[in-house]
Amino acid sequence: MEYRPRGDHNAQVSRSEPRSDPRVVTMNIVVSNVKGGVGKTTTTVYLAAAAVERGWDPVTLIDADRQASSAEWFEASPIDGVDLLEAPSERTVARAMTNHDGLAVVDTPPGDERIVRAALDRADAVIIPTRAGGVEYSRVVATLEMIGSDTPCGVVVCAARLGTNDLHEAIAWWTESKVPIWGVIPERVGIAAGPEARLYRDGLEAYDAVLRKVLRKRSG
Repeated sequence: MEYRPRGDHNAQVSRSEPRSDPRVVTMNIVVSNVKGGVGKTTTTVYLAAAAVERGWDPVTLIDADRQASSAEWFEASPIDGVDLLEAPSERTVARAMTNHDGLAVVDTPPGDERIVRAALDRADAVIIPTRAGGVEYSRVVATLEMIGSDTPCGVVVCAARLGTNDLHEAIAWWTESKVPIWGVIPERVGIAAGPEARLYRDGLEAYDAVLRKVLRKRSG
């Protein structure tokens, strides 16, 4: 897949890793958690931006949530190289995930099981954003139970306070449970600022590391 430079989005990710696997023509990355308020929209937007920087062309952001948080963010602050599709129903998300080229990142709703299952059934990989804390575990487990056994999936701990007991306990929990941890996104005001701010350097680098792990799982 030919690399085509895009805007810098206020940062450049590392070029030391191979860019998108040329053997993979299309890919669907689904961002999902049955709980809301865990960082799904931030994760979706940053992953789409990281995919552009990694050389994917085209990149599609599919917003399957009726609240349209990703779409509102994208419309307020468009990302060069990313196309937006709103697909807030079981039928439209299935069609969007089937009829695209390149890489798609899908933002799913927290409370609509039919839409979520339609997205998960067509996922090449699933990223589960979560927070550090005991109440979060059961929600992630409920999400994991909806994912097919052959679909690579991993947890991304969002808004993490580095060095805290909560984070250490969360990492230990998922490690003991044999659930892959694909990333720890540090708590930064800039990362969580939404469309009011430019994409934050630390956020792009952290989510690029997540994307590298997803691509390795997909091509492995």
